[in-house]
Amino acid sequence: MPGARLLPDLTPFRRSRDLRLIVTGELISNLGTQAALVALPYQLYLLTRSPLLVGLLGAVELGPLIAMSLFGGALADRMDRRRLLLLVQIGVVGCAGGLAAVSFAGHPALWTLYLLGGLLAGFNALQNTAYSATIPNLVTDRTLLGPAIATSYGLSSLTMVLGPGLGGILIGVAGPRAAYLVDVAACGFMTAFVLQVARQPPHVDTVAGESIRRSIAEGLRYVRGNRALLGSFAIDLVAMTFGMPRALFAVLSVSVYHAGAGGTGLLYSAVAIGATVAAVLSGWIKHARRLGVICIWAVTAWGLAITAAGLMGSIWLAALLLALAGGADSVSAVCRSTINQTVTPNAMRGRMSAVFGLVVTGGPRLGDIESGTVAGASSARFSVVSGGLACLAGVALIVLAFPSLARYDTADWIDAAPVVEAVAAG
Repeated sequence: MPGARLLPDLTPFRRSRDLRLIVTGELISNLGTQAALVALPYQLYLLTRSPLLVGLLGAVELGPLIAMSLFGGALADRMDRRRLLLLVQIGVVGCAGGLAAVSFAGHPALWTLYLLGGLLAGFNALQNTAYSATIPNLVTDRTLLGPAIATSYGLSSLTMVLGPGLGGILIGVAGPRAAYLVDVAACGFMTAFVLQVARQPPHVDTVAGESIRRSIAEGLRYVRGNRALLGSFAIDLVAMTFGMPRALFAVLSVSVYHAGAGGTGLLYSAVAIGATVAAVLSGWIKHARRLGVICIWAVTAWGLAITAAGLMGSIWLAALLLALAGGADSVSAVCRSTINQTVTPNAMRGRMSAVFGLVVTGGPRLGDIESGTVAGASSARFSVVSGGLACLAGVALIVLAFPSLARYDTADWIDAAPVVEAVAAG
């Protein structure tokens, strides 16, 4: 059937029980994360009525996110990744529980929200690093890595639909504290599923006796030395820094569209709805080879859709265009993830996943700063439109600076996989 090429390939999940377990745990955990992601900027905006102070959250989160991503990547290459995932849940529970506690107390100080929000972002980045580094080891056939990543991303995108919607409902009924408590509960489910997964020690002990700092530096050198890999990071960083206006969703909903918490959840969910639909129909990517070219066009589509969304006078039209943007971002993310995991040997995957996660999660935080600052100096609409146009200009520069990204061919790396692993093993 022609349509069968669009549907995701579930073979890797049928073959691996551990893959099913860890992806299910991450699915539930992400629901809590997304609910808290809506609650914190919404709570900040209600307290301050300042787009700039909401955007500042991204700056506060950036420090812990960078430090814990890089540190976590080095840890993921030298210790049992399953154990690391379990330890991270303690930190997430502490931060989300702290946000709930200060919210119950009423009118929390801004510095406590910034502090706990920054630490929560750091622990979530650490979890994403360990999770991403573990996935390839649970896929029994290297040719099934792309389908496994695509399906996993699709499920993650689904949580970005349900999580913000759930967060919006919880905020409307019981305030932000309810969303934070859901994040705490989700960590319990994540722990239960990860405990059933087999141990995930490093495949090759290449870091014995090496300092954490040298281990991190080695990972950064590897990323810098692979131009296709570096180009995939650069194009996503451009897209998220200039074209991700999520810090303004609460501002747009409350001040422009007058739609309150429900509208905020709608705008967050719209991006994820488009991403989910695109991921569900991502079966065609399994048969594609020029993933770099596809990524370039997908990010271009993202920039165009974001620009148009900023011009809309209706929240529903804006949400529709955000959904189209989310679909383009989903295609880009699956292509980039496949490129990254394919070109990287297992002994380096923790550190590569750290850089990848740093770009994926750090880019939106830079976007929070950029969009909040521009909106504070002009307007929310101008910030969204100018950011989308800046994204398009950035894509053109990335194409010129990193021609290896457009030349990437999956077949070249699948064939070279045994050689790459052998060289990495020394």
